[in-house]
Amino acid sequence: MNNRERILNILHYKDVDRFPAVHFGYWEELLQEWAEQGKIPKDLAVGNYDGSQKERELDYLIGWDCNWYKTVGFNYNLDPPFERKLLEVLPDGCRRILNEDGIIERVKPGTVSIPSEDDYLLKDREAFETLFKPKMQYSPNRINFDFFRNFSKTRPNDVTVGIHAGSVIGNVRNMTSVIGMSYLMYDEDEELFGDIIDTYADMQYKCLEAVLNTCEEFDFAHYWEDICFKNGPLISPKNFEKYCAKHYQKRNDLLHRHGIDIISLDCDGVTEQLLPVWFETGVNVMFPIEVGVWGDQFEPARKKYGKGMLGVGGMDKTALRKDKAAVDKEIERMKRLASLGGFIPCPDHRLMPGTKFELVQYYAEEIKKIKL
Repeated sequence: MNNRERILNILHYKDVDRFPAVHFGYWEELLQEWAEQGKIPKDLAVGNYDGSQKERELDYLIGWDCNWYKTVGFNYNLDPPFERKLLEVLPDGCRRILNEDGIIERVKPGTVSIPSEDDYLLKDREAFETLFKPKMQYSPNRINFDFFRNFSKTRPNDVTVGIHAGSVIGNVRNMTSVIGMSYLMYDEDEELFGDIIDTYADMQYKCLEAVLNTCEEFDFAHYWEDICFKNGPLISPKNFEKYCAKHYQKRNDLLHRHGIDIISLDCDGVTEQLLPVWFETGVNVMFPIEVGVWGDQFEPARKKYGKGMLGVGGMDKTALRKDKAAVDKEIERMKRLASLGGFIPCPDHRLMPGTKFELVQYYAEEIKKIKL
């Protein structure tokens, strides 16, 4: 039994010979750490990304079976993107930069975390119609049709590969900023906010439809959203349902018509209040199920929604920075969640600097020993 079969069997409540050791990639700074420590070859620390050959070599070295986040797709970003440009250098050395999504970031030299948002271009109807809407239109150029026509000949058959279904609101948040999105929804122009989401979503639907009409060789579909934080969603559940539910429903109905019944969604933070819309419109795999300071989110969701709620993730990755006892504790928790069925343990986000190479090797080996 290969890892593709193992993953698909688990998510369909079928038997497996063993559990796959699944991960979700790394911070680049961690790979540099490991290279400096002599844990991995230096060439594996550069150009190592989801689904790459270097990642597969590193998987073999560590003992992972695969990365869950192996997807192919289309260009669902602004096209063409805004030209990234330096606007100003501040006295403290911070740089104000216009990014590809039309956000003005404040970037602190030497900092690798998410930049702060200083300002944004998408503030009113005029900016949308003149600057953004033309960049949100469907074009065949957004899709590599030759790639998809030959996909069945080139795809790996030993691991799952998904079709990336895009983003209904996560990328819109990237274009408006959290503050700008909030003002649009509540104080400035609700109609404009709806038009932004509809325009962007309609383009993605056309892209996804064109891909699926060309190729159906996908094991699952996957969305990226990141619309929650440690206290809950960045949009009220009421507005989320109002503006977004119809687009998930339309896109997921399309996926179902093409035989895709595993639909995964990446959203960090506390997702509980948005799960009803996702689950009721066809999303059925929680990922990466961050533990954070709030604890397990999968078991309560399973109790509420039943066996139709699947999961990949849920392992507190911070244990891999500590010691074997902390890792053993997480492994025991993963065994309990795995016993519910339809769940694949995976670190709850990309492994960060300070993660201990030997502990990752140990975790990967122990996960393979889980028995249902």
